[in-house]
Amino acid sequence: MAIDRRREAGGGGRPPPPPEENGSVPAGAAAPPGPPGAAGAAGEIQALPPPAAACSPLLLDYDGSVLPFLGGLGGGYQRTLVLLTWIPALFIGFSKFSDSFLLDQPDFWCREADGQGNWSGYLAPGPGNRSGNDSLFPPPVLPTPAGGNASECECHEWHYRIRAGLVQNVVSKWDLVCDSAWKVHIAKFSLLVGLIFGHLITGCIADWVGRRPVLLFSVIFILIFGLTVALSVNVTMFSTLRFFEGFCLAGIVLSLYALRIELCPPGHRFMITMVASFIEMAGQFLMPGLAALCRDWQVLQAVIICPFLLMLLYWVIFPESLRWLMATQQFEASKELILQLTHKNRMNTESDIKGVVPELEKELTRRPKKVCIVKVVGTRNLWKNIVVLCVNSLTGYGIHHCFAKSMMGHEAKMTITPNFYADYYTMAGIALASCLAMCPVVGFLGRRGGLLLFMILTALASLLQLGLLNLIGKYSQLPDSGMSDSIKDKFSTAFSIVGMFSSHAVGSLSVFFCAEVTPTVIRGGGLGLVLASAGFGRLTAPIMELHNQKGYFLHHVIFACCTLICIICILLLPESKNQNLPENIPDGEHYTRQPLLPHKKGEQPLLLTNSELKDYSGLHDSAAAVSDGISENTTANGMKSM
Repeated sequence: MAIDRRREAGGGGRPPPPPEENGSVPAGAAAPPGPPGAAGAAGEIQALPPPAAACSPLLLDYDGSVLPFLGGLGGGYQRTLVLLTWIPALFIGFSKFSDSFLLDQPDFWCREADGQGNWSGYLAPGPGNRSGNDSLFPPPVLPTPAGGNASECECHEWHYRIRAGLVQNVVSKWDLVCDSAWKVHIAKFSLLVGLIFGHLITGCIADWVGRRPVLLFSVIFILIFGLTVALSVNVTMFSTLRFFEGFCLAGIVLSLYALRIELCPPGHRFMITMVASFIEMAGQFLMPGLAALCRDWQVLQAVIICPFLLMLLYWVIFPESLRWLMATQQFEASKELILQLTHKNRMNTESDIKGVVPELEKELTRRPKKVCIVKVVGTRNLWKNIVVLCVNSLTGYGIHHCFAKSMMGHEAKMTITPNFYADYYTMAGIALASCLAMCPVVGFLGRRGGLLLFMILTALASLLQLGLLNLIGKYSQLPDSGMSDSIKDKFSTAFSIVGMFSSHAVGSLSVFFCAEVTPTVIRGGGLGLVLASAGFGRLTAPIMELHNQKGYFLHHVIFACCTLICIICILLLPESKNQNLPENIPDGEHYTRQPLLPHKKGEQPLLLTNSELKDYSGLHDSAAAVSDGISENTTANGMKSM
């Protein structure tokens, strides 16, 4: 009834009355065309603009109408576009893991030569100098600005042994040891902080101007800033330029992620995203070989950035996201792109059974409707989904460092010689195993069930590591208990591996889940929030290192508590497996929660009926559009299935 009253008030509920005999026009009817200037004549009533009619539901049903008309992924051009979103993932993997080589803390010692060329020196504490029966160096101590033992840092010439395959890196270039060691952590901050700000800002820009401009301008500027990093003259310049490099890298990551999701039909979204993740991890596995070939950090930085030159060709090859153009009602540009796609796929226009092109012709005069992520504040369900996924992403990537530090701490007590490549490939191998396990788990349990399972594993590994290991530590002090520190070390390693495995899956799946439940009109902003939350989680690692691991136990306890909260919050999320992507905010509001277990016969599948959902959505200004755009056959999420 409220919708009918609004339509009557706007003149849309009944036809206008016929014009009167004297030629005057009623206030609610459209005025006939007349000579210029006649509208302002005295005694005439100016016509009110007609109310904005709702857009055709056929055009807003991209997965059900437009994508099948274009052939889905069966069209050769769409497959080419998906391939073009995969190729840069290799370059992104190089850039993301470059810090492990550019900023690796080497072993170092002071060298003082006499007049005959002989030298004498002492070993200074470095990260690779670990204690043990076979260890040659004293245990590592991160120097503080106070200097600790000042005599160890009074040296005019340092010599380094870099473990990461390089002859020279940033630390050895500018002697970032002893009192200058804190600058290494600031340099690590700079890339991560640039990524965080980049995700937040470029996500909003991608929703306003499109994915393609953000991608292309990010490529141009990462070439400028990335190559300039290799020409840095001091660590301050290096850190500043790394911030802008991270900002531009965030724009590339986010725009490619959104384009990849928006190109795919519901049944292929997850696997195509996982292929991109595997290609990115291939870059992680190839980084040590690339560093060994380059030998110098400046050459390595240039080699990492130069492949982005290939992406300049995307200006000619890659079109704007058709899904975003349709969702924002830019129908004139949509028509041109549809004709381009049908021409390149050599499709016959007779395959347009549902009449997408004729409907598009009728809507060409409609003005675009672009939406900012701020609009989610006025929603009931959508903001909750995004916040829950942000917390999951923050927790997953934040607690990952706790498990990694615990495992590395165990390795520090071993008597074998420490190996940089063993640590590096252990971390990469756990990430690879996590992604491989995600494929069958998510395929069987769905997005929400898979995320819940991995979060439960993370919480169990964390709680057992915090509680059980302390209990074992108490019993190991008793001579008759039969327990030793070696048992505690083995349990710690096992829990750390399980925790790293599951927390990596939690972080990755949270980002993908957000891309599916966030409407197309604000998908860039939603992805930006979740990716920025992941960046905050990663930022805890250099923060803990800067403080010499002080407060590490409390850090782990806080994230362990967050995992318990996340387990409860995940139950509030909808299931997006095999569901059409929401195109606008009302569609996103109709992604409602349903039980984890399948319904029994005779049970009501929804918590609320469709009529109740309209009143619950809180979007009073678009209630008419929602009622027109909802299909009769809806799933438990309120979204149309394939």
